[in-house]
Amino acid sequence: MSKTVTPYQHNQGTKKEQVADMFNNISKTYDFLNHFMSLGIDIIWRKKAINELKADKPQLILDVATGTGDFAFEALGILKPEKIIGVDISQGMLDIAKQKIAKRGLGDKFEVKLGDSEKLPFEAEQFDAVTVAYGVRNFENLADGLADINRVLKPGGKAVVLEFSKPKAFPIKQLYAFYFNYVTPTIGKVFSKDARAYTYLPESVAAFPDGKAFTDIMTKAGFKNTKSRPLAFGICSIYTGIK
Repeated sequence: MSKTVTPYQHNQGTKKEQVADMFNNISKTYDFLNHFMSLGIDIIWRKKAINELKADKPQLILDVATGTGDFAFEALGILKPEKIIGVDISQGMLDIAKQKIAKRGLGDKFEVKLGDSEKLPFEAEQFDAVTVAYGVRNFENLADGLADINRVLKPGGKAVVLEFSKPKAFPIKQLYAFYFNYVTPTIGKVFSKDARAYTYLPESVAAFPDGKAFTDIMTKAGFKNTKSRPLAFGICSIYTGIK
């Protein structure tokens, strides 16, 4: 496994505690910066990930690391499930999600709760599908988190993970490194009160075991038919696995 990268390197808190603090700090500017820094491409990536579940027609979906709920809202529109439950470690992000749920009148379709992604507050074999968008690299223990996702899935249920990865080809690799290491932290510093959050982003992506390394961890966690699908020259990847 790669070394553990934490948001605040000189803080004594666990990665889990630091990640919660970080997202609480940036929750009010998170949506704006997400779309701004990805030039809106994150919306296209989310749709591609959600479409991995179209044929499965899941009715009860768990969205882990749901944040402000954007992935779940998109999934509601595309998949039309009976319900999505979102869980996140940051109360600040969930407060924004709750405002959006109320504004859209979707309280009967989408509910959120505070919870630990590695100790999900749900019974075993409860969900038809589990999704995680840009959240697994923030897990303190990746193997434990994936094993718990497997636990709450019904047999035959599918996990879909959308996460940043590392492009390999020239010149995308070099452009990506420059943007992530210099442009992103600068924009984050201007618009967010927590500049460190946007320095942590490229560090956490660099340390994340992407591609086959990640599907190997999924397999060890109990998933079958694991697949990795790179998007945008490998800037991002969709991972799937069946329980």
